[in-house]
Amino acid sequence: MDALKLIAADSLKESVPTFAIGDTVRVQVKIREGERERLQAFEGTVIAKRGSGVAETFTVRRISYGVGVERVFPLHSPNVDSVTVVRRGKVRRSKLYYLRNRVGKAAKVKERL
Repeated sequence: MDALKLIAADSLKESVPTFAIGDTVRVQVKIREGERERLQAFEGTVIAKRGSGVAETFTVRRISYGVGVERVFPLHSPNVDSVTVVRRGKVRRSKLYYLRNRVGKAAKVKERL
């Protein structure tokens, strides 16, 4: 095993949450403001997952004040405190980029029961 894989294996999180594309998740992100540190929640629909190992990321989209906001989170980042699944979604695609063109109820994902 080469040195890069050894370094990457050390920085992997042990408890990785299980969520899928289309799920609504709440991501707790550590925000550092000067000396203080606080947690900020970002809740939205997972529209994409990519990468593997230490470079794995997921994209979360939500509508904030009528404007679509997307954030890409590294899954194994120390700044991502926790990921909790709020609601399971039923989708048949691996990437939900088509939600960017939808507004209102058309942008909803059906719930998986």
